[in-house]
Amino acid sequence: MKLLLASVALLTGASAFAPHRHARTPATALAAAGGKMAVRPVGIGSAAPQTLITNSDLESVHDTSDEWIRTRTGIQERRVLVHEGTRSVIHAAEGGEGVVDAETPENLRTLGIEAAKNALAMSGVDPNDIDLVICATSSPDDLFGDAPSIAHAVGCDSGKCVAFDLTAACSGFLFGIVTAGQYLSNGGAKNALVLGADALTRWVDWDDRNSCILFGDGAGAMVLSGGDGTEGEDGFGVMGYAMHSNGAGHKDLKCIYRGEPVKITTPGDGTVVHDGSYDMMTMNGRKVYSFATREVPTVLEEAMEQAGITVDQVDHLLLHQANIRIMETVADRLGVPMEKVITNLYKHGNTSAASIPLALDEAVRSGRVKKGDVIACAGFGAGLSWGAAILKWG
Repeated sequence: MKLLLASVALLTGASAFAPHRHARTPATALAAAGGKMAVRPVGIGSAAPQTLITNSDLESVHDTSDEWIRTRTGIQERRVLVHEGTRSVIHAAEGGEGVVDAETPENLRTLGIEAAKNALAMSGVDPNDIDLVICATSSPDDLFGDAPSIAHAVGCDSGKCVAFDLTAACSGFLFGIVTAGQYLSNGGAKNALVLGADALTRWVDWDDRNSCILFGDGAGAMVLSGGDGTEGEDGFGVMGYAMHSNGAGHKDLKCIYRGEPVKITTPGDGTVVHDGSYDMMTMNGRKVYSFATREVPTVLEEAMEQAGITVDQVDHLLLHQANIRIMETVADRLGVPMEKVITNLYKHGNTSAASIPLALDEAVRSGRVKKGDVIACAGFGAGLSWGAAILKWG
């Protein structure tokens, strides 16, 4: 019931969806924004496939080169899920050393499970105390949703935890954080696990040199805990956010249902139904680049305004890891030095909804991001959709 009431509050409260005041196409453009939420990010984790494909490897596939790819994208290598791939299951042995005692299929679900376990371990939150699991993905192993099975696998109590998938492409993880934040700040949940997981290499046209070089697979997860409002400024881990979508740009980045005709022998001439399948992903790179460099700086400024801060108060800028040129342009337009930009694009490529938690996990574990640091995050991608959130770590 609390989760239901929280959903009603999300849709009817001050941050309800409304037409974007700057929309170029009012019929399709939507926006949502809000300020501080009593939510703290307390754990982060990630996982990537074991199979590595370098730019040099792709030289045997296409007329391309490592230099050509690096200078245009910033990518040097990417991890990919392979057909019938497996990964080692490592358990702690006596003395604290890990031992390999099993092999498990490597797929998006198992990557999500590993990322979730890593995030839970960092947070110190018992899986039984997780009330909400959101898996942001556009490429689930199960079309009906991976979140429930991931929640079960990591030990969440099925009697109290609700789990569901959220689809918003490369904006998905950020949208998932905001969605979970609404439940936590409205009292509908106390602890949430938000995942971003994608395997877009399944939907890449490997005969297209311009697109197959961009993508990798992976998963990331964050544990969020709700506050009671008595912790002061430290209790507001989501300081402000802004989200947008505009379906007029749908054609510029899409993966469309195709379906093959299948005739069933109903009376008369029979009935032709569909054998489900999808086309390969298609993207208008120039239009997506123009969209991202135009809208992302603006939505970050909107989120900072909601948070009541200026760009000078931002410790780190964390963007969806799509292309280094996009990151450089956005940082320049905001006046943020590249030294503040968190990126691991060079070794993962574009992992869609997984890219932000993958990069943040690395930054936190390396000590670059510390407790109390302010992180300006932005996601953008298919839909078209884009958004930003200002986070205070820990």
